[in-house]
Amino acid sequence: MNGKRMFATAFLLMLALAAGGVHAGDPDLAGDWSGSIDLPGTSLEIQVSFTAVEAGWSGTITIPAQGAKDLPLEAIALDGGTATFAIKDVPGSPTFTGEFSADGTALNGPFTQSGGTFSFTLVRSEARAAEARTTLEDLGSIITAALGDWQTPGLGLAVVKDGQIVLCEGYGQRDVENRLPVTAQTLFAIGSSTKAFTAFAMGLLVDEGKLDWDEPVREYLPEFALYDEYAGLHITPRDLVTHRSGLPRHDLVWYGSRSFERADLVARLRYLEPNKELRQQWQYNNLMFCTAGYLVGRLHGSTWEDAVAAGIFRPLGMDRSNTSVTVSQADPDHALPYRLKDDELQQVAFRNLDAMGPAGSINSCADDMARWLLANLGKTGPDAGGLKAGTLQELQTPQMVIPGMPREDFVTPRSYGMGWFIDTWRGRFRLEHGGNIDGFSAAVWLFPRDGLGIVALGNRDADALPGLIAATVADRMLGLEPMDHLGTARARREQVKAVVEESTQNKDRFRNKDAKPSRKAEVFAGRFRNPGYGIVEFTAAKQDLTMLYNGMTMPLEHWQYDVYSVKPSDDAVIPEDLKVVFRGDVSGAISTVEIGFELLVDPIVFERMPSARLEDPEFLDRLVGRYALPPQTVTIVRKNDRLEAMVPGQPVMKLDPSGEDSFELSGLSGFSIRFTVGDEGPATEAVFIQPNGVFVAKRIQD
Repeated sequence: MNGKRMFATAFLLMLALAAGGVHAGDPDLAGDWSGSIDLPGTSLEIQVSFTAVEAGWSGTITIPAQGAKDLPLEAIALDGGTATFAIKDVPGSPTFTGEFSADGTALNGPFTQSGGTFSFTLVRSEARAAEARTTLEDLGSIITAALGDWQTPGLGLAVVKDGQIVLCEGYGQRDVENRLPVTAQTLFAIGSSTKAFTAFAMGLLVDEGKLDWDEPVREYLPEFALYDEYAGLHITPRDLVTHRSGLPRHDLVWYGSRSFERADLVARLRYLEPNKELRQQWQYNNLMFCTAGYLVGRLHGSTWEDAVAAGIFRPLGMDRSNTSVTVSQADPDHALPYRLKDDELQQVAFRNLDAMGPAGSINSCADDMARWLLANLGKTGPDAGGLKAGTLQELQTPQMVIPGMPREDFVTPRSYGMGWFIDTWRGRFRLEHGGNIDGFSAAVWLFPRDGLGIVALGNRDADALPGLIAATVADRMLGLEPMDHLGTARARREQVKAVVEESTQNKDRFRNKDAKPSRKAEVFAGRFRNPGYGIVEFTAAKQDLTMLYNGMTMPLEHWQYDVYSVKPSDDAVIPEDLKVVFRGDVSGAISTVEIGFELLVDPIVFERMPSARLEDPEFLDRLVGRYALPPQTVTIVRKNDRLEAMVPGQPVMKLDPSGEDSFELSGLSGFSIRFTVGDEGPATEAVFIQPNGVFVAKRIQD
């Protein structure tokens, strides 16, 4: 329940219900309280809420460690400075009897159940928030020093505890050149932290009865299909948001492109090769979250963007948040994106992710994200934009084990819920999700059993600092022994730099620099297509090749034989040194190119696209005619925009465009025709390429 709203309601009722059992001289119970019961060898965290009603008081208790949420209280009574209450319908008559502290902010006393007696402590949430603010008093100086050390321009930070916003601040600069400061309202791209919003939006549909986690996706999207037919028929909404589809990332299908519609990306999935069976292994996949968002939009009757705005942003009061960097850039208080290049801070372009929005396009600020934290800690009811308790717990329950062991001994192996990584941090149950996109990094941490939420937003990409600040805050807020997370990470950063430098020096170790390409650069030029990855184009200038893909320009250098490598480039987001392998067919023409866009499957094969003029009727007419192939004549005719070849005594053969002025004989592998044609006028010859030889047919002049 919303603490502020509940407190206001209780206050009004106390004024109006003088005869309702609430007396002016009694201490005030109304509001949220948190604390613990001291059991032998352990401390059981509890959260209690009280509201004034006509009959006196109503209340609930939540015990996170036992999965008990909002259990009703009964027999709530105030007698001077003593409060008593019991948990309803629980065996053993669990009863609390507490004495108020002098300032009315704490309750202490015995808890009894089944003849056992233990002590308990409850502290009013507002008081805990004030205590927490004291705990974080010197945090600003720590963050300012860390921003300089990590060369991070700015940071937005929000911390919530026990239903209260403890801290919401900006540090550093959102615009380095103009020295503009970060505020609690400054917009940052949160990258993949968006995924929890998409899963939350699906949860809203579950609460409305419009979606079942375990029904096949095909029940909602009949056109949906995957490369693996079985997986396409059986994959469910739960599978979409738990990274267990069987597909590796395949991120370069979409990264960099602004021309795709979301429906186009979902349609391409049927051409993308998996490397695992459905539900066999956890593998991070943005395209599945894109599909989940597409599904949300379909069931909402509009788009994912509208569903998130209507179901999450507006009800939670996240008035500044949006789903496109285009909107952010029009806002007067937005952070600019930066990166480190050779230890120099550089401003970079905003990365538009509109098509892939459900996987990572949300932009928000510290103030709005504080509200998001409260919703995911169960402090916002279904009537105010939150989820039903059972649905929220489903999102936060482990669904898939993540392979691998943690580096730190104080973190357990991880699993994945729905839009959340799940583990324990120094013995405390934790949910977290980072976000990284061009120029921005984010860290969102939740400790549901401790009522704690932390979000750190930075405007430098591939930046560990948001997570390190979250770790520093978590330790303090949880009362743990301090650890120097920043110092440890600094030492590790230097080790990584040394390893990277050594690997760079060794990259030519197995390269044969004397192995020349088999053809001139212009022979490799052209457009190549893969049904899943789309079109890649190569252009030639002298002996230099350039690859164009998804709006990115990548200069190539010759590596060895017919292998080229992507040069380091400020514009290229594809990893440097990516290898491109050209392959020829039996005729000697370059017919395919293989590119390792996804390292967990075989190289992606792109087939050469026919020249555009092979579909131009005016050009095709220049190829029409009779060609002498003694002892017979081959006649080439045009039917609409297709050519056909006729040989006396044989069936008509359709010609399929296959390259630059060449055609394959439809249905006959290894048989093709290549025309010799000048800049103008008709073709002079047709060269028939067959497994048993190459036959030249001269044009017969009419």
